Amino acid sequence: MTKYPLTWPTGWRRTESYRRDQASFSKAKRQLSVHDGTQRIIDEMRRFYVHENNVIISTNVRLRLDGLPLSNQAEPHDPGVAVYWKKQGKDQVMASDRYTRVADNLAAIAATLEAMRAIERHGGAQILERAFLGFTALPEPKNWRDTFRMHGLDPHMSRGEVLSNARDIYKRMAMEHHPDRGGDPEKMAEINRAWSDAQRELGA
Repeated sequence: MTKYPLTWPTGWRRTESYRRDQASFSKAKRQLSVHDGTQRIIDEMRRFYVHENNVIISTNVRLRLDGLPLSNQAEPHDPGVAVYWKKQGKDQVMASDRYTRVADNLAAIAATLEAMRAIERHGGAQILERAFLGFTALPEPKNWRDTFRMHGLDPHMSRGEVLSNARDIYKRMAMEHHPDRGGDPEKMAEINRAWSDAQRELGA
């Protein structure tokens, strides 16, 4: 998984864009920033004794070389957030795309972690353990570039050329692997997911 672009966890349902809500997790008059939301998650993870080096916060917010968000960015088309971490040696993930802003989806995950910590404080360790089982991370999906690179994708093209190249490869692969033509449904699902991820990353 990557910090940028967003690596949405396999098997997690997406929220259709028209169903996303506006929210405000700010405690002051100013809007919550992506940095603020990220810090809330890191703070909650620390309270679960999970070091930030074991946490990956994945979004469509472009990053500087030092890993911090670039300033003055427009809100990405896909405001989803996925947080991956290790707890007791197990890979786990929590994701949110309910809200229209990345910062609010970050805060929503932090609030969920805080609520789970409250369960732990009130003696619900077994309940909490079972709850965390529901956030066990599934195997990381293959990156769309890897799927298409094997069939001729040139990563050195411009952004628009890469998208056009990926579209052509997708059409060829779909013709070859479509179940109606005797192809493998799982392979077709991988191809469709790769094309969807390509469009989301490249802003199609």
